[in-house]
Order: sequence, then C-alpha cells, then structure tokens
Amino acid sequence: MSGKECSHHKDRKKKRIRRCLSGLMIFLFVILLLILIIWAIIQPKKPNFVLRQATIFNFNVSAPNVFSTTIQVTVTARNPNSNVGIYYDKLDVYATYSGQQVTYFSEISPVYQGHKDVNVWSPFLRGNNVPIAPFYGPDLTRDKADGAVWLTFKIAGRVRWRVGDVITGRYHLHVDCPAFIPLGTTPGDGGIVVGNTVKYQLSQSCDVSV
Repeated sequence: MSGKECSHHKDRKKKRIRRCLSGLMIFLFVILLLILIIWAIIQPKKPNFVLRQATIFNFNVSAPNVFSTTIQVTVTARNPNSNVGIYYDKLDVYATYSGQQVTYFSEISPVYQGHKDVNVWSPFLRGNNVPIAPFYGPDLTRDKADGAVWLTFKIAGRVRWRVGDVITGRYHLHVDCPAFIPLGTTPGDGGIVVGNTVKYQLSQSCDVSV
C-alpha cells in the first residue's frame, strides 16, 4: 500500500470520528432541549411548609444571654405539584433567636415526596446553656420580662426534583418558621398542659426559598 493510500485511509477514519462526535453532540443537545422545554411547561413549585405545633419540655433563660431549650416542633411539608416529585436530602432543623442558633441540629432522614403528598416531621430541638451575643442581652431581658420570645425554626438542606424518570441536580432549600414561644413550662394563651409539657397549636406558615 502506498503512502498516499494510507494517508487517504486515515483521513476517512478521522471524518467518521468527527461525524460520530457531531451526531452525539446533536443528540445530547436535543435531549437537553427537550428536558428544558418540559421543565418550562411544568414549572415546578416549591414545597409548602407549615409549623403546626410546638411542645415545650424546657425553655428557660439563665443569665442575661443564655438559653436552655428542649422543644419538639411539628412541621408539615406539602408538594403542590401534580407532575413533579421531590427528593429531600438530609434536612437539618434548628432554632434561632435574632439570627443566632440556640439549639443543636436535629436531622430529618432523606425521603421522597410524591405528587400532592404531605409529610409530617416532629423533631426534638435541644440546647443546653447556649449563649448568644452580649449585645442581644437587653432584648432578651425584655422578652424574658414579657414571658415569651420570638424564635425562628429553620430547616436547611437540599432537594431534587423528579419529572418522570428525569431527576435534577441538588438545589439548596431554606425554610424559616417564626413563632412566639412562651418561656418556661407554664401554659400561656392557648397552651395545653400534657404531663410535664405544654403544647401549643400554631399553624404558622413558613417562608420557603429554593
């Protein structure tokens, strides 16, 4: 075989490889375009979270800026989508006062939520002698005199959307559920004594961002 024939054979092989690569790129582009079109038509909605209940086992302020807390909160999460499922990946729940964390993280196990489904979670939130910044001391002293404080129960984690057999990448989920929580275990307005605890029905809508 001459050198010219060998060179011609190599050129034909390169052209075939380029055609295969071009075909593969076009195929992937079409698939991606179809996914984006379906996604735009369906327009998945973010889940709805509601803080339903808070059960106080212990909630005290010792010293001007130190919290000791044991609270069980009940939160519902509803998937409002008719055609989109939601994967919740490792959600962390905790409480904050004036933006500062006052309980440890409580983990919610990963779960899949089907179309229009509702999940109910009741994690325990605990914090023992957790200090906050000293400059919040006067506010906390005033709240203590009033007998209740505003806490924000937060949920942080990641979610994935499922449309048919297509599952997206992970998106950050942030949920804020503010609530006015009485100090101690003496029932305030609307509180129900259950054993050594006080239970409050809240039904407080939460702010959700994805």
